[in-house]
Amino acid sequence: MGSFVMPMLLVVANVLGTGMIVPQSLRLRRHRNTDGISSAWVGVGIAMNIWWLAYGLEQALWGLIPVSAVALGLYGYMAVQLFGVLGRSMVRQLLVGTLGLGAIPLPFLVGGGWIAAGIAIGLCYAVQFAPAALESIRSDRLSGISPTTWTMAWVEAVIWLIYGMEIGDWALTVGGTGGTVMATIILVRLTTTTKSGPMTSDPLLYVQ
Repeated sequence: MGSFVMPMLLVVANVLGTGMIVPQSLRLRRHRNTDGISSAWVGVGIAMNIWWLAYGLEQALWGLIPVSAVALGLYGYMAVQLFGVLGRSMVRQLLVGTLGLGAIPLPFLVGGGWIAAGIAIGLCYAVQFAPAALESIRSDRLSGISPTTWTMAWVEAVIWLIYGMEIGDWALTVGGTGGTVMATIILVRLTTTTKSGPMTSDPLLYVQ
């Protein structure tokens, strides 16, 4: 890929990865509606951005570091917002995401170093979005979800997939693939479901 195109794609990925939580956070603050939002997703997001930050620093993948650091802060803010709406009822699921699913790369790091951990982290990019995708599948009330957030997440995942293939990094390739699949599931659900049934108009009806 051209020397100009890839750096531009990395800029776009960083902007989208950093900003994807903002529409969801604004929507939650404005409406205090958690329908379709997974606390476990937020917990995994916190843990996985810690992992991506560590991996980027270890492997000198400087394109990963800004998005991971800022996204970590935004996921943390989202956790505070959810606690403000749901109270202690969300803490258990948040911890399941952070300390349960988010700890998956740890044994790979211990047993195989950062190369093995990197592949596990990449696989966990799908895990990061999986609780949100599962919640969107099992819930028929999705009005709390921001389509803008998941459109941005989809584009970001596709870019990391392309970037990973370009530089031959398995963690980014696997992660981008999984992230694309999970974001696609959520967007498909948003285009076909409202709190009262199938959507009959603009699929981005619920934009923040």
